Amino acid sequence: MKAWRVHRHANPTKALELDEIDDLEPGPEQVRIAVRSTVLNFNDIDGCYGRYRTVNPPLPYVAGMEVVGVVDAVGAGAEEWLGKRVMTTPDGAMGGYAEQALAGLDMLFEVPESLDDREAAAFFFPFHLSHLSLHERAQLREGESVLIHAAAGGIGSAAVQLAKAAGAKVLATAGSEAKLELCRELGADAVFDYTSGDFSPWVVEQTDGKGVDVVFDTVGGEVTERSWQCIGLNGRHVMVGFSSGIDREDSGFEPRAILFGNFALLGVILVYTRNADAIKQATGWNFMPRSVGDEVEAHLEELLASKTIRPVIGRVVGFDEVPAALEAMEARKTMGRTVVEVQG
Repeated sequence: MKAWRVHRHANPTKALELDEIDDLEPGPEQVRIAVRSTVLNFNDIDGCYGRYRTVNPPLPYVAGMEVVGVVDAVGAGAEEWLGKRVMTTPDGAMGGYAEQALAGLDMLFEVPESLDDREAAAFFFPFHLSHLSLHERAQLREGESVLIHAAAGGIGSAAVQLAKAAGAKVLATAGSEAKLELCRELGADAVFDYTSGDFSPWVVEQTDGKGVDVVFDTVGGEVTERSWQCIGLNGRHVMVGFSSGIDREDSGFEPRAILFGNFALLGVILVYTRNADAIKQATGWNFMPRSVGDEVEAHLEELLASKTIRPVIGRVVGFDEVPAALEAMEARKTMGRTVVEVQG
């Protein structure tokens, strides 16, 4: 099979090579997926540079964190999935930029019938992560206000729609007029071009001086700390990612700002598991039970059926375009999700 592998740490066009490698064989409670579509992810860019500690295997390795396709082989205990069209994160959160991928059962979901392969690729990760952020972690309530950074991106565009569906007032930041217009189309109540200056005074003004109830932050760094200046009393700041640079993962936040802010700082990660207690004992980390994933998926499918939400596809590229498309994403030239067609 063909696969894009990281051979050296550099920008994507230099790091990635299209290789012919052996077909994959699923193990127990594992499926093999004939990949139809995948999507670009900032974490894969960081992986190319060798700065993403969460997924940093020995070179060479197959990049790609999300896939959509059909299960064409299964291991013992996964027989019920044979032949199903699925969406998932492959095992190890890598291996998606390939014609085949292996996945366990914890993160495996059947694709809703209403979505084609492209739409499913743009749907799975952003909407599950945004749902967990806004509902499981921030406990968003109707009538509250939400500040969504990078709101025209794949994850931000999902968050805008889910926040509106929950009855919240949505304040969205993005980096161009075209991106701001997309935010408006998705339901944002007010928008701000973050390239024009500090968003904090604008947020305070939009909330009648009170500050925002919830911050949805996929950016990190300076954006995170400036958000604390405009978050309201008992507000909740959800750290979703570090698109401004994975080095922000090691940022030393000033405790004074958190103490005097009287707000909650929350973390979130999209990982479902059937073995949450064992993972806690082994790592100290807390992952969401698979049962929560099933509840999230059921709610999202209800919203899809009512046309309350929709996947946002900014661009569709061919499998041979992956490195160049990743560099376009790195340069902030994309909106929504960039979907890669692997095979029909």
